[in-house]
Amino acid sequence: MTAESPDPDPRNTTGLEPGGSVPPGETPPAEASTASGAGPHRPLKRGWSKGPLVAIVLLAVLVALFFLAYGIVIAL
Repeated sequence: MTAESPDPDPRNTTGLEPGGSVPPGETPPAEASTASGAGPHRPLKRGWSKGPLVAIVLLAVLVALFFLAYGIVIAL
């Protein structure tokens, strides 16, 4: 079993000169892209910044205190 190449056969592709070059004024054949996106590569930043992390922890503490107070009020 042989896999076929996804590239077009240069012998059957119109607009190509011998050797695979494209004559002036002719649009070259389209190619498949394996890139993930356009534009420059920006490396990912490491971890969370302190502001959002503090806000999430503060919110979790407030929710825990609310349920603690709610449980104390219900028990009375």
